[in-house]
Amino acid sequence: MALAVGCPRCTTPVASIGAGGSRACPEHGVVTPLWRTDVASYEDLVKLLALAGDVPTYVPWPVESGWSIADIAVVGDDNKGAATLLTLTGVTPDDGQVEMTVVTEEAGVGLGARCARTAGPDPGIEACTGPPTTRVRVAGQLVPLWPITQWTNGAEEWERSVVVGEAAGRWLWLVFRPATAMLMLQDGWHLRQVGDLGVQMVELPFGGPSGSWWNSP
Repeated sequence: MALAVGCPRCTTPVASIGAGGSRACPEHGVVTPLWRTDVASYEDLVKLLALAGDVPTYVPWPVESGWSIADIAVVGDDNKGAATLLTLTGVTPDDGQVEMTVVTEEAGVGLGARCARTAGPDPGIEACTGPPTTRVRVAGQLVPLWPITQWTNGAEEWERSVVVGEAAGRWLWLVFRPATAMLMLQDGWHLRQVGDLGVQMVELPFGGPSGSWWNSP
């Protein structure tokens, strides 16, 4: 399937500005473009992993029964990748339909802030102060995560919960919808790099409604 291209920070259409793959957004100027598909699939995942270069795409592991990959996206150009996104959807007894999005990105990209609907493009050092809410295991390391509580664009507190930290020199965002879905996040959660799954990558489940982040302003 053909990849759709857009701005990583907003829904405004972008225009090509010549060699190198950069795009111009009327709202944010020259940006590294975001690429995604309307329907997530294994074939598109392979394509986007290649575009991401050395930027990892993380998935909670193992993927529980009844959960599936509903959205995948990459921010990148002809030179390198800058961010990745993966959305899982599933159903829980307490919350019904649940959506969880994992973003890892270089500083200044703004994709995580778009998903979280916070003032961006980065959470800022002040966001990672005080005791962390939880920790997740990433590439064998426990990564502390802190809550984000300052919403913009009319977002309500109950709509989502957001935690953020730093893994391997990049911002790591976890966005849960609805907000109460974050209760399933526990210390020691394991985020695995999709590209390291080997033959298990072929068995990843795909489907479900597309992530709501795509239409967020």
